[in-house]
Formats: sequence, C-alpha cells, structure tokens
Amino acid sequence: MPEAKRVTKLYTGVGDEGYTGLLGRDRVPKYDIRPEAYGTVDEASSALGLARATVKDAETAEIILGVQRDLYAMMADLATLPEAATRPPWLHPQSTECLESLIGRLESAVELPPAFIVAGDSVAGAHLDLARTIIRRAERIVARLQHDGKLRNEEPLRYLNRLSSLLFLLARLEDKAAGVEAFTLARLS
Repeated sequence: MPEAKRVTKLYTGVGDEGYTGLLGRDRVPKYDIRPEAYGTVDEASSALGLARATVKDAETAEIILGVQRDLYAMMADLATLPEAATRPPWLHPQSTECLESLIGRLESAVELPPAFIVAGDSVAGAHLDLARTIIRRAERIVARLQHDGKLRNEEPLRYLNRLSSLLFLLARLEDKAAGVEAFTLARLS
C-alpha cells in the first residue's frame, strides 16, 4: 500500500487578529519588538541566501550557509522569553568565536583603503553589502532587547556585531574575485 503524503497547511489563520506566537505559549502583537527582531534576522538570512546563490568562491558560499544556520538558532532564541525558556540558548558562544576566527584569517586577503567603500562593484559583493545592512538593523533592534533586559544572554548582539564585519570583508573578497582592481570610494569633501 503506498505511503500517504503528508500535506503541510501553509496558513492557520491564527495570526489574523495581529498576534503571533513565541516559542512557548506566549503571544504578542506582530509589531512587538521581539517579532521585529527575529523577523529582521530572517530578512537578513534571506538576503544571505541571495548572496550565497551569486558568490564565486565555494568557501564563501559554505561560510554563508553556516551563518544562515546560526541565524536560525538566533531566531529561536529571540522568539523565546527568558522566563519561559526550558533549555539552554540555541546560539552558542562558539559561533561568535568562529566568526572572529574567520575574520582574523580572511582580513589579510584583501587590502582595504582608509575610506568608505560604495557598494556595487560586483553582484555578489552588493548582495553581501545588502545583507550586512540588514544585519546592522537587526543589531540595533537586538541591542534594544538586551538593554531592556529581554534577552537571556548577550550572544545574539555579539554575534550580529561580528557578522556585520565578516560580511563587509566577504563582500570585498567577492569584489576582488569578480576582477575588481580598485573599490569604488565615497567622495566626502
């Protein structure tokens, strides 16, 4: 007898009144800062998916996929109220340490000018720069959660801070992989 296919329903209608569920039983307005935080992290992960689909370097694609997986762990943490937590945080300090190690290893691979770089020298680099700016927005929202005492630990904020630096570096490496010899610089005068 053939196995029955399980059909996943794409909507439940539970959020039709403008509330969303957190991990656990709590519900908050969809515009609450907590869904704003994990929603912005989700947006960044999608932007990173676009970047991963366009990067030239296989190692960069692998790094981005690892980051996307870390961001899912972070979203779970951001969707959990500290007082409702029943398990340790999903995002581990080792993930942030891994980003620091990657930055240390990769920063010598590209010489950065002492000026602002304008995004757009390569498609993949521009996608990474877009993801970086979304990460910066997520960082600002997560900082508010942390300052308001609404996080279990500071790891999400630390991770996002390091990630924006890594993405800037990866964007420049992708620019170079695309043949860019000199970055486009902002002219401040």
